[in-house]
Amino acid sequence: MSQTIAPRVRTLLLLLLAVTGALLAGSAPVSAHAALTASDPQQGSVVKEAPAQVSLTFSEGVAMSDGSVRVLDPKGKRVDTGKTSEQGTNTYSVKLHSGLPDGTFTVTYQVVSADSHPVSGAFTFSIGAPSTTSVSVSDQEAGGGVVGWLYGFARYLSYAGFILLVGGAAFVLACWQRGTGERSVQRLVVSGWLSLTGATLAMLLLRGSYTGTGKVGDIFDLGLLSDVLQTKTGAALVSRLLLLAAGALFIAVLFGAYEKREDDEEKGDLTFGLAIGGFVVAAGLAATWAMAEHASTGIQTGISMPVDVLHLLAVAVWLGGLSTLLVALYRAPSIEPAAVRRFSRIAFGSVAVLAATGIYQSWRQLGSWSAFTGTSYGQLLLVKIGLVVVLVGIAWISRRWTARLSQAPAMKAAKTSAAAPVKAAAKTSAKASAKTSATASVKASAKTSAATSEKSKESEDEDRETEDEKESAATPAGGGDGKRATQLARQRAAVATARDKRLRDADPLRSGLRRSVLAEAGVAVVLLAVTTVLTSTEPGRTVEEAEAATAASSQEATGALAVDIPFDTGGKDGKGLARVEIDPARVGGNDMHVYVQRPNGKAFDIPEVKVSFTLKAKDIGPLPVVPDRIATGHWTASGVQIPMAGNWAIAVTVRTSDIDQVTVDKNAQIG
Repeated sequence: MSQTIAPRVRTLLLLLLAVTGALLAGSAPVSAHAALTASDPQQGSVVKEAPAQVSLTFSEGVAMSDGSVRVLDPKGKRVDTGKTSEQGTNTYSVKLHSGLPDGTFTVTYQVVSADSHPVSGAFTFSIGAPSTTSVSVSDQEAGGGVVGWLYGFARYLSYAGFILLVGGAAFVLACWQRGTGERSVQRLVVSGWLSLTGATLAMLLLRGSYTGTGKVGDIFDLGLLSDVLQTKTGAALVSRLLLLAAGALFIAVLFGAYEKREDDEEKGDLTFGLAIGGFVVAAGLAATWAMAEHASTGIQTGISMPVDVLHLLAVAVWLGGLSTLLVALYRAPSIEPAAVRRFSRIAFGSVAVLAATGIYQSWRQLGSWSAFTGTSYGQLLLVKIGLVVVLVGIAWISRRWTARLSQAPAMKAAKTSAAAPVKAAAKTSAKASAKTSATASVKASAKTSAATSEKSKESEDEDRETEDEKESAATPAGGGDGKRATQLARQRAAVATARDKRLRDADPLRSGLRRSVLAEAGVAVVLLAVTTVLTSTEPGRTVEEAEAATAASSQEATGALAVDIPFDTGGKDGKGLARVEIDPARVGGNDMHVYVQRPNGKAFDIPEVKVSFTLKAKDIGPLPVVPDRIATGHWTASGVQIPMAGNWAIAVTVRTSDIDQVTVDKNAQIG
C-alpha cells in the first residue's frame, strides 16, 4: 500500500505544478488599475487646426516620465517635444511642434499606475481630414513578453515564499514546538525565506525593464535600477528586503537557541518574545504588498490597507501551516494529535478572517454585481471563490480525520487499562503452575543443560570466527576500519528510515489525514496561481468607472455616442474590443468611427469590419454599413442615416482571418 502512495503523490504534485504553470503562462497580460478616460484631442476626432499639445486624463494618478507619451505623424516621425507635465487632477500633457501638416496622427503612451502596474495604449486623431498612416503600433503590451513572464513568476514565488515562511513559523510556535528540531520543517521554513528573498531581488532587477522597454538586456541596467528605487514599488521592495534580514535572525533563534532551551520557564519567555517579534516581521512583510498594490489606491485606502494585511496573514497562517503539516505527516517520525487539533482550530479562525476580509475587498474592487460576470477581475474572483469553497470542503474532511486521530490514543489507553487485570491474573496463574512443575523438571533438565552447554559454546565460537572472517574479507587492507564504520552507519540509518516510514504508512488514520491534507495543498497551489493573476488584473469597479467616464466625456464634448462591444472570433488571437462612435447620434446623417482593439488596448489589424443598425420596436433594419479602413484598427463611414429615434441594436461583424468571424451586438439610444 505505501509503495503505491508515493508515485500517486508525485503524479499529483506534477499535475498541480502543470496546472499552475498553465495558469501563469496562459494568462495574457492584463490591464492595470489606471485607465485612460479622456484625451484632448479626442480619440478619432478631426480638428481644424493643429493643437499645441496633447492631453491625457486617467482614472487615477500615474507615474509618467519624459518620453512616456509620443505623438507620431502619418509617416511615423515624432512631432512631440518629449517633455511631459501634469496639467490637473490625473491629467498629463506633452507639447507638440508647430507647423504640423494635415493628416492622421497616432498617440502612444506608457505609464505606471498607482498600484504599480504598467499601462500602455494608443489612439489616433486627425488634423484637417483623416489620411492613411504608416504607423504600426506594436502588439507588445507594457509588462508583457519574456520580462513580463519572469516578473509574474517572481511575484508568484514571492507569495509562495511568504506563505511558507510565515505559516511554517506560526505552525511551529503555536501548534508543534517540538517541530523546531525536525530537519524537514526547518528546510521548509528556510526555503520560504530563500524564495521570498530571491524573488524580491529579482523583481527589483526586472522592475525597470518590466515597466519600460521590456527588453531582457535592460534587466541589469543600473540606471533603470536607480529610477526604480525612487518609486513607491521600489521602496516597498527595499523595505521587504530589510524585513527579511530581521526574518533571518528570527529563523536562527527559532531553530537554534529556542530548540536547545530545556528550562520550561525560559522557553515560555522565549516563545512569547518570538511570537511578538514574528508577528511584527510578518505584518511588515504583508504591508509591503498593501502599500504598493490595489489596496493603496481607490476608495477607503485607510481601511483597505490594514484589511489587506490581515487577509495576507490569514492566508499565510492557513496555507503555510497546511504545508508544514503535510511535511510533518510525510517526513517526521511522529506528530502529536494535540498539535493537529490546535492547527485545526487556528485554520478555522484563519478561514473566518479570510472570508470577512475577502468580502470587503470584493465589494471594494467590484462595485456592482454585474462586474462579477462582465469584467475579467470578477470572473477570476468567481474562480477564486470556487477554489476556496473546494478547499474548505476538503478541510472539513481533514477535520474528521483529525478527530479520529485524536481519539486513537484514548482508545489504546482504554484497551490497555481493561487488559491489565486479565494479564495480572494470567501472570499469577502461570507462576503457580511453574512452581509446581519446576521441582519435577529441574533434575531432568540439569543433565540435558550440561550436555548442550558445551555444544552451544563451540557453535558460538565458530560463528564469531565466521563473522570475523567476513568482516576481514570485506574490509580493504590499509586502515579501512573508518570506511567500514561509515558504511555500517549509513546502512543503520537507511534501515531506521525505512522502519520509520513503514510505521508511518501502517497507521490508517495518519494515512487518511495525509491524503486529505495533500489534496488541500494541491488546491492551494492552484488558488495561489489564480490570486497572483488576480492581483495584476484591473478591478471591476475601475473598468466600469473608466467606461462611464469615457462615454460621458465623449457625449459632453461632441454629443457623440460611444459603444464598446467585446468580441471573440474563436480562433487564435481572436479576442478584442470594437468601439463604435456615432456623431452626433441623432436622426439623419451621422459620422461613424469603428476602432478595433486587442485586449491590451493596442490597435487590432483585421481584414474586415461590417456594421448594421436594427430598431426592433419598429421592425426597421438591419441597415447595413460597410466602413472604410483609414488606419490600423480604425474604420470610418460618413452619412450613416438613422431614420428614427429609438433604442437601436448596433451589430458589428468582425473577421480576424479567412475563416474566423463573429457578429456581436449591443443596444444604444440614438436620437
